[in-house]
Amino acid sequence: MIWSYILDYENNRNPYQERKLRIKKWKRYANGDAEDSSVVIGTAKKLNKKGFHKIDSLYIACAIISNCEYFLTTDDHILKRAKLLNDIKIRDPIGFIEEILS
Repeated sequence: MIWSYILDYENNRNPYQERKLRIKKWKRYANGDAEDSSVVIGTAKKLNKKGFHKIDSLYIACAIISNCEYFLTTDDHILKRAKLLNDIKIRDPIGFIEEILS
């Protein structure tokens, strides 16, 4: 359940109430939750060494360990480092839509 804890932690820091409420609603579309494990932590540490921020490393590690094909974000810091990973495709939402429709 590490993903939920990270999302809740970060969302609670969000100063924009409307965004905060939307993000809470997104959780109901999840079909699973990544469990806290040494594999997730180890993967996150490797991502952090590649220049991803610590919390972003945990998000991406959870997605990788959960066998997600895509990780969607609008975070420029993550998008700039996307080429460093082979385990998952990191896209912005518009790029994702363009890719799956082509």
